[in-house]
Amino acid sequence: MQVRWLGWAGVEIEHEGETLAIDPLGDPGGTFAGFGAAATDVELPPVVPPTDGAAAGLLSHLHRDHADAAALAAALAPGAAVHHPAPAEPDNLALAQAEHELETTKLARRSIAPWESVEVGPFTCTALPAVDGLGDPQVSWLVEGGGSRVLHLGDTVFHGAWWQLARRAGPFDIAFAPINGAVVDFPHQQPPSPLPATMEPEQAALAGELLGARTVVPMHYGGFAFERHYRPVADALERFEQAARGRPYRAAPVAPGEAL
Repeated sequence: MQVRWLGWAGVEIEHEGETLAIDPLGDPGGTFAGFGAAATDVELPPVVPPTDGAAAGLLSHLHRDHADAAALAAALAPGAAVHHPAPAEPDNLALAQAEHELETTKLARRSIAPWESVEVGPFTCTALPAVDGLGDPQVSWLVEGGGSRVLHLGDTVFHGAWWQLARRAGPFDIAFAPINGAVVDFPHQQPPSPLPATMEPEQAALAGELLGARTVVPMHYGGFAFERHYRPVADALERFEQAARGRPYRAAPVAPGEAL
């Protein structure tokens, strides 16, 4: 199995000539499009496109930086489906942009619940429990193939299911963990919370140990600072590497496009 980080939260997994695309992001600039000219100067994270012809797309949740419909349309083979958690409420503004784009591209879609699995080519893909920092439906994806197991944590916050995941779904060869600890202030969620809406670097380092992962790859960092709406940790990678030292796994930062 070959696993490639695409930048931000995008991951591509290849096995036996088949690929999966998880949370690919082709157009980072579209993420804050709803803010208009105010978002013009947002520093964008570097990303690379997935290979085309993917057997399926897996989305941890339906926020635009994880659910780029155009990136999925370019990556997927004809007729391939996008698997994602179902929206929990109608007219959710946090999901509206991704929902509109997915509908416009007319991609095949399939809602999936936590602990539900789907077989895609040589892969078994299982949606595992996760907690979204904004209260929206989210899952972590476990992908198994050829005896290897890769866990993608989306942009979950720190939660109490790590031991349960390790018992029921482990062991994990590689875990991709979000580390930018972003604090958000969006118009549709007022008053804002001062707490991070995704894991901070030290929390991600601890989560890797609690999961019993053999390798932890940091992701979901390196861009999108947008005062006052999206405030990530500035030194996320350095803090993660410091917090991961001495833990019983290999910390493996990679560059966008680099494979393990």
